[in-house]
Amino acid sequence: MKGCILMTKQLKIVKETKGYWRVIFSNPPRNQFDPWTFAELNHLMDVAEKDQDLKVIVFESGHKDFFMGHHDVAKRLEVPDEPGAQPFFYKWPDFVTRLINSPIITISKVRGRAYAQGFEFALATDMIFAAKKEAKFALVEAGGGSMPGGGGIEWLTSLVGRSRALEIVLSADAYNGELGEKYGFVNRALDDTELDEFVDKFARRVASFAKRSLLLGKKMINARAKVPTNGELFQSNYILRTIDDWPEAKAGGQEMLDLAKKYGEDEVELNLPEMFGKKSGQK
Repeated sequence: MKGCILMTKQLKIVKETKGYWRVIFSNPPRNQFDPWTFAELNHLMDVAEKDQDLKVIVFESGHKDFFMGHHDVAKRLEVPDEPGAQPFFYKWPDFVTRLINSPIITISKVRGRAYAQGFEFALATDMIFAAKKEAKFALVEAGGGSMPGGGGIEWLTSLVGRSRALEIVLSADAYNGELGEKYGFVNRALDDTELDEFVDKFARRVASFAKRSLLLGKKMINARAKVPTNGELFQSNYILRTIDDWPEAKAGGQEMLDLAKKYGEDEVELNLPEMFGKKSGQK
């Protein structure tokens, strides 16, 4: 039953059982989210939702240091000529809404960094399981003179409450899997050596149940939980687009370029929250 059923530029889809797929994301060198990522995720959902047997998708990374990085800012207005391609600022809210309402249960298995858009993608899935120490979540936008616009504010306010959402968003700091579980945006944090086995067993268990029951359960929980509306998501994404013109955001972008020249691009990308902390004199 197991086998690779689809391989794109960035996604490898492994069919573990007829009801359970693993989707492995790989976009070297740092797993940034770019227009091709968005296109392939849209195309993936087109294919997945046509499969009446599929019940569970686990998203994971093929990169040990990054689950999914921030948006590739230089390319984010591009719309590639390939299946699933859409303008991000207008269509990302629709993708998140699609995940919310999808008959498929989506799970993010996180080790490594989930920064900015990567964190927001994980939040948009139905559940997050993470490595206690190796997973690092951060909405870094405030550190660069901007604000999260991909749903992070909406999800965190619902999941962790106002005060902790303010802490996470305004600090632009990193939170490991263990703290994420304590705060409430991670379902369960496990030792890195236990993560794969736990998520695999969980996915297989859920995928063994009747799809009709899973779908009804998800619909009922969505109706009773405060999930973001499409309008709220669109408003935040639109605000993010306008922030690009702020002097503070432009200065933040230049600051990142300067830091990359000083410390090296890899060092900056691996340690974005720490780099922003240098402004306040943190070591």
